Amino acid sequence: MRILQLIDTLDSGGAERMAINYANLLSKDCTSFICATRSEGLLKQSISAEVNFLFLNKKSTLDLIAIKRLHDYIKEHSIEIIHAHSTSFFIATLIKIFNRKIKLIWHDHYGNSEFLNERKHAALKLCSSKFNTIISVNKALKKWSENNLKCNNTIFLNNFVATNTNEIKETILKGLEEKRIVCLANLRPQKNHFMLLDAFKVVYAYDKDWTLHLVGKDQSDSYSSKLKEKINTLKLNDNVFVYGSRSDIHYILNQSDIGVLSSKSEGLPLALLEYGLAKLPVVVTNVGDCNKVITKSSEGFLVNSGDSEQFSKAIISYINNAQLKIQCGKALHANVITNFGENKIKDQLIKIYSN
Repeated sequence: MRILQLIDTLDSGGAERMAINYANLLSKDCTSFICATRSEGLLKQSISAEVNFLFLNKKSTLDLIAIKRLHDYIKEHSIEIIHAHSTSFFIATLIKIFNRKIKLIWHDHYGNSEFLNERKHAALKLCSSKFNTIISVNKALKKWSENNLKCNNTIFLNNFVATNTNEIKETILKGLEEKRIVCLANLRPQKNHFMLLDAFKVVYAYDKDWTLHLVGKDQSDSYSSKLKEKINTLKLNDNVFVYGSRSDIHYILNQSDIGVLSSKSEGLPLALLEYGLAKLPVVVTNVGDCNKVITKSSEGFLVNSGDSEQFSKAIISYINNAQLKIQCGKALHANVITNFGENKIKDQLIKIYSN
């Protein structure tokens, strides 16, 4: 099979990392391609040498030159399946219109699954009649697609996690070893870093040696400005560090001691799977499919969204009990490897493509 992963950018984000994960995974058994339509990014270096890469440099929604270039590339390389991730569905639909032999899969990574009633989907609904299959990262998204879109074949498929063998180790975390809390989340309202700061303020008052490390895309917008202003207001400048986008995620996690996510909403967060792969004990909000990853208390703490008090207590529980940290990290790792490892997902994915 000859399969193209289609994604708008290669900036640091869950959908982007999953598109690369799929391309790398498939390169072992198929002829694998990946195309970034709008921009390249830090994650480009994570693409395996066995994967064929195309940067389209699309300037607008209806960039006819870019659309023709992608159409020609697909014909030249006899690509059979387009696996379009997130917002790349529109250009994929245009290609499908010009080439009816192409099979089109759309992968829904939508993170605001707690607020699906607010989702705008007019263009998506129109295009969905051209989709052969929809893959959803959790069951709430699958049900939404069945109720709102025009595709008869909708499948739930877990995200999966894989070690990046091309990673260049660059980021050195600040703070003391064995006293670092990491949060992998782009700086945007859905991730609710403000609640995390409230929780960490309590942790800091309990033990001033602990530090918090925020790793994720910084848009330098009002959310980012207010977040940094709050760090300053809480007088946490020497204990909270903002790194922006980073490509050496596994190296960062190997320097960390506790993984956290304070989100208001999620699909199936890749960050949580990456914490598990790194054997980190975790504290995350009970949103999206987080409870499908942390299925019991021995695998980590699930707390109510927005509850900073409960969040801080969970972190302090780890601080006070080194054995609990080790046990939760190992248990989560075992669950992630068993249920969210690449081999299990690859078998399911190949079956979807074959069908």
